[in-house]
Amino acid sequence: MYQINEFNEKAALDNALADKVAALLSQAIETKGKASLAVSGGSTPKGFFKALSQKTLPWKKVTITLADERWVNIDDDASNTKLVHEHLLQNNASEAKFFHLKQGEALTDETLTDLNLAAKSSLLPLDVLILGMGEDGHTASLFPCSDEIQTGLAQDNPNALLKVQPKTAPHQRISFTFSSLIKSEAIFLHIAGAGKKTVLNKALGKQDILEMPIRAFLQHPQINTQVFWAE
Repeated sequence: MYQINEFNEKAALDNALADKVAALLSQAIETKGKASLAVSGGSTPKGFFKALSQKTLPWKKVTITLADERWVNIDDDASNTKLVHEHLLQNNASEAKFFHLKQGEALTDETLTDLNLAAKSSLLPLDVLILGMGEDGHTASLFPCSDEIQTGLAQDNPNALLKVQPKTAPHQRISFTFSSLIKSEAIFLHIAGAGKKTVLNKALGKQDILEMPIRAFLQHPQINTQVFWAE
């Protein structure tokens, strides 16, 4: 299930989404004393990151992580970790904790096992999840072209994280699995531009989740994915 929220300007979307996420994080902190937020990379969320970073929250009680990460050095321009540190972990949000998905030089089975244990014990289930969407309908690093896509989308997958090697995009990835992401208290899809609206409409038109993994979130009967889109 989904609900589409449309905005004429990207700045209006950024501010509205920041207000919504800040309220949800505050509510989680009031309820259980802490909150968790997973965000996505790319250029689209930069304005949202800036707006959210300026919100007045008990940020020391918030843990931020990524829905997925490229296995590159954190000073690489392709690093989502770098993006988050430069645009979100600023201003008031500089006090938030950050859960690193990229740890160590190689994404070994041992590293993946350790990260799975750490995510399950200290982070999951997420309070707020912000997804992005690629032109091919991938979200997080659940790529339709990858050999790992069936495992990544399996609802009974016991693992929180998996490694992914896309065939149509560079870099090995680490990504949260669909089975772990759907347990999030609140799920948002943040997209912008006419091209992404076309992709969204295509995703809503059919049901094959292996063809367009974002459909798994948009068309699941027990998930309410809030779509935030601006021109």
